[in-house]
Amino acid sequence: MGCRGSKEAVAPPPAATGYKSNKADTRYSDSVEKKARLPAQSPPPPLPLSVQPKSPVPSAQPQKQENSILDNPLEDIRRHFSLGKELGRGQFGITYLCNEIPTGHPFACKSILKRKLTTQSDRDDVRREIQIMQHLSGQPNVVEFKGAFEDRHSIHLVMELCAGGELFDRIIARGHYSERAAAGLCRSIVNVVHACHFMGVVHRDLKPENFLFAGKEEGAMLKATDFGLSVFMEEGKVYRDIVGSAYYVAPEVLRRNYGKEIDIWSAGVILYILLSGVPPFWAKNEKGIFDEILKGDIDFESHPWPSVSDSAKDLVRKMLTQDPRKRITSAQVLDHPWLKEGGDASDTPIDNAVLSRMKQFRAMNKLKKLALKVIAESLTEEDIKGLKAMFMNMDTDKSGTITYDELKSGLARLGSRLSETEVRQLMEAADVDGNGAIDYIEFISATMHRHKLERDEHLYKAFQYFDKDGSGYITKDELEIAMKDHGMADEANIKEIISEVDKDNDGKIDYDEFCSMMRSKIQPLGIHP
Repeated sequence: MGCRGSKEAVAPPPAATGYKSNKADTRYSDSVEKKARLPAQSPPPPLPLSVQPKSPVPSAQPQKQENSILDNPLEDIRRHFSLGKELGRGQFGITYLCNEIPTGHPFACKSILKRKLTTQSDRDDVRREIQIMQHLSGQPNVVEFKGAFEDRHSIHLVMELCAGGELFDRIIARGHYSERAAAGLCRSIVNVVHACHFMGVVHRDLKPENFLFAGKEEGAMLKATDFGLSVFMEEGKVYRDIVGSAYYVAPEVLRRNYGKEIDIWSAGVILYILLSGVPPFWAKNEKGIFDEILKGDIDFESHPWPSVSDSAKDLVRKMLTQDPRKRITSAQVLDHPWLKEGGDASDTPIDNAVLSRMKQFRAMNKLKKLALKVIAESLTEEDIKGLKAMFMNMDTDKSGTITYDELKSGLARLGSRLSETEVRQLMEAADVDGNGAIDYIEFISATMHRHKLERDEHLYKAFQYFDKDGSGYITKDELEIAMKDHGMADEANIKEIISEVDKDNDGKIDYDEFCSMMRSKIQPLGIHP
């Protein structure tokens, strides 16, 4: 067998350092690893820019250029960030160290050359990667996405700087990890898978090179950094395009009939390498690797497997089950005895990004909540398909609303350990109309990511909702009418809102004051039982 007996002299494929390898980048073009790829799934289309009004928008916005890929006005990233040393280079562009100009805070900037995005599929892949990173941003084990900029020559993705290097580098340096260390890393990786699947995303390219440590210290958090092949799940869709990296690809991908279960297989391959230092399926060429994957024979006899615990081997077997219908799920992996036993007792479950957003939402004033609801109502189905999947996961009785019990159960599945009082407080915060349940629009408005608030067309549409007479100001009377329509009006609330938002104290809210309120970074309030 190609995967037995000869593996002691074999190392995993060469690893890159930093953010980008010197090998060919496989994310935006068909390559050796994607040579049989069928036409890629169409991503959610970008929101078209609505016609911007002349008033009361404070200043004219740059016009969208014909060759724009992101469907946003072209903008010079150097207005916001200073680019520093090169961190890595790939087929499509370069990753730089960059610093935010106002704060000096360091980030990583991946600059993709537009001239190398030669096909519509390449351009769609870039757009989809940005959408998915925005959607997942806030997850503890996912690199934080700062923003995307486009100029005449490049697209720039600014994200959290992870200075600890790639997981693969540490695997090669150590050969293999202790079971305790492997369990901790596996837990981080599967947390990413669990969050992706719950939020309606299939990663499709899990491998050690796509994980970075936040810092160089031993206990630094592991973060997923690359979502170039990820897709939003579609109800009933069977994926047939061959994507991913040879060592980590699931057998059903090679059979061109797969779903989200492929991510568990890839995570199982990583766990096998963490425990042994070599991949479970190996051969001298790609075809040989694929043949071994389809055979599915796993070597638990070569060194160091005789000294690895039976519980660890049991989890690997369940993650590398050939039949995806019988393969263990992400929730079952996280609940596996070995993963629990191998973890640090102080390693507490991490609240999901959705919970963080709800906590932030709880701290917002009522005008901001109502404006968010107006924005949520204006978003397209494509723009919020990931959140729609989350809502459907929580709405277990398919009633169209989320009850307290459903919210509590859904948050528990996300790994949250909130008390009943805390869940009740979140319920009340998201339930804008106070009817005791969270409807679809309330859920979207409470959980949509902050990047939606950066789009002027969304902000202006919300402003117009309140500014009934088109004067360019929201008056006390207009605010009272809007809030009465949603059962939120009382004199004290209205006075408080005006005083909070009306910075120039003229008794009304102009567009600049409204935008400042909507874009303000309100910190989540501490919740106490």
